Amino acid sequence: MRIAQIAPLIESVPPRYYGGTERIVSYLTEELVRAGHEVTLFASGDSRTSAQLSSVCETGLRLSAGPVDPLIYHLLMLENVRQRANEFDVIHNHLEALPYPVLRKTAHRCLTTLHGRVDLPAADRLYSAFVEYPLVSISDHQRLPMPPVNWVATVHHGLPINLLPFNPKPEGYLAFLGRISPEKRPDRAIEIAARAGLPLKIAAKVDRADVGYWEDVISPMIKATPGVEFIGEINEREKASFLGGAKALLFPIDWPEPFGLVMIEAMSCGTPVIAFACGSVPEVLDNGVTGYIVSSVGEAVSRVSDLDRLDRATIRRIFEKRFTAERMARDYAAIYENLAAPAPLKPELKVVNGSRNAAL
Repeated sequence: MRIAQIAPLIESVPPRYYGGTERIVSYLTEELVRAGHEVTLFASGDSRTSAQLSSVCETGLRLSAGPVDPLIYHLLMLENVRQRANEFDVIHNHLEALPYPVLRKTAHRCLTTLHGRVDLPAADRLYSAFVEYPLVSISDHQRLPMPPVNWVATVHHGLPINLLPFNPKPEGYLAFLGRISPEKRPDRAIEIAARAGLPLKIAAKVDRADVGYWEDVISPMIKATPGVEFIGEINEREKASFLGGAKALLFPIDWPEPFGLVMIEAMSCGTPVIAFACGSVPEVLDNGVTGYIVSSVGEAVSRVSDLDRLDRATIRRIFEKRFTAERMARDYAAIYENLAAPAPLKPELKVVNGSRNAAL
């Protein structure tokens, strides 16, 4: 099939450091090319891909020198997609609703994966106004605030199977990986580690919007808590050793996380996850097998002492069954075929995703 992938321009594909959506677009694109599809990736010029790359800016906009208006570059990219729309059987959009007014003539074969939260004011009105666009959720929980729209499937994220290798012998620290932000609750991670008596390593970026939270809350906590080390942003190579060496990943979120890519990154290494029961967490984790799902800091602290009951090899096997990029690409290819087929010939849509009950 001829497939267009439209990525955000804030980060390169894949991103140099933090960037969940761009990372998933990269994994999906490379798997589709490997499967024999003809893929064009619309992304920043510093992206690395085996697909054909089309770009309107030299670098990911977050790392650009000087002031930039992201909307200008995204609209330039979308006009390029519109002009080339007839070259593709399917256009896969990862920009949420931004392309909709531009690509409306091709809406029936323009698939949107919603990577963010949809429990926002007027989001249901927006997607209802463009109901002809088919939507993919990245977890079933993500859909709950917005049921009456054109959902066609849930596709859980996946990683290249050899990206983050299995580590059977972790060190004795706990890990926090992500963003320093109130909804990610690094303050909970610090408290859990301190009360459990284990060191904590924090690998995270601080967005401009969260500088105040970092300066007022988290930085003072780190300075006041022995055994807490702040590493900053890390790249993919560093992530393998960081997660693989951890006794557990702490995922103490306080918001309806649509998926939580870091959970399956940890699972790939065989590292269990202690996560709060928010958003997609119960869909991704097998409680008592790949980690523990908790509802309080105290419960999380008590589960730290139970980590040795979990088998890291089993965690890795479950990752291989449910959360590989190959499985993700197969799921999307099935959706593409359904969208591209003439109406009388549409095949039955079969999407496996990362379901525990799926027969893979």
